[in-house]
Amino acid sequence: MSGGVDSSVAAALLREDGRDVTGVFLHLGTAGSADGADARRVARKLGIDLHVVNVAGDFEPIIRCFADEYARGRTPNPCIWCNTRVKLARLTRLADRLGIGRVATGHHARVAKVEGEWTIFRARDAAKDQSYALFAIEREHLPRIILPVGELAGKDAVRERAREFGLAVHDKPDSQEICFVPGGDYAALLAERAPRALTPGDIVDTDGNVLGRHEGYARFTVGQRRGLGVAAGEPRYVTRIDPATATVTIGTREQASSARLTAADAHWHADLPSEFQATVQVRYNHRGERAQVRQLDGRRFEATFERPVHAITPGQAAVVYDGERLLGGGWIE
Repeated sequence: MSGGVDSSVAAALLREDGRDVTGVFLHLGTAGSADGADARRVARKLGIDLHVVNVAGDFEPIIRCFADEYARGRTPNPCIWCNTRVKLARLTRLADRLGIGRVATGHHARVAKVEGEWTIFRARDAAKDQSYALFAIEREHLPRIILPVGELAGKDAVRERAREFGLAVHDKPDSQEICFVPGGDYAALLAERAPRALTPGDIVDTDGNVLGRHEGYARFTVGQRRGLGVAAGEPRYVTRIDPATATVTIGTREQASSARLTAADAHWHADLPSEFQATVQVRYNHRGERAQVRQLDGRRFEATFERPVHAITPGQAAVVYDGERLLGGGWIE
């Protein structure tokens, strides 16, 4: 229970369903925060116990990986790491200690049993779907997971249910920030953790011509168009980041697109053939593109798309679907 509307409604829906519910608030060493107060308020309203768990130490490896990825010229997605390494890990351990069988969150996705196997599906409202961020959950954990709000028809429906339940957080804005990056100023965090990532360097075109200078290659991501700091006759996008030389290469939209990717550290939620057709989503707000997926050695896979995909970004996740069913995914190399 984060103190937000989604997890609050998830708890209320489970109570409405007659389940015995225990709340958990994971905090970063700021137990008196507004979010913590909101979680306590909701727990009191629902008449459930609330456990407050300090996870500041759990986030240290994630923050370190976050900084290291930027230093490597990649664009990380720490929320996916958090879901598996912190949230689900801590919730599962606490549930085991308390003798609790199932673990629920406020993610907009669904879990269902298909042909004897538990699997994750996209949310009913595709516009709010968060299944992309759940690909790295270990397959054996799926039978324990409940995702109540994924069955609702989007965020408006969630807020309406919150009002019906009398929850004061019904109109609370969604958080858009990474929780360990106050104010969204990730450059300040990098200055402390990985100053090399803010090394200035050249901005060049795909022929190697110098077009300008930048104040740190980690300020850019593949596919970025705005804020490049150079004038061009037509739109230009970041096509490559070279951390060894601190060079940022820009080009046309076509040059910032690709018909192929490789991904590592794959997690699969089903037994799959070595090659198969699927839809592959390459970032949170991408709706996916048809591809031929081929499994490689060392928990890696390759996806060859039917048409080029814009801004395939190293460090982001490539998540594989069969229709609305989440099959698994990996980290784009």
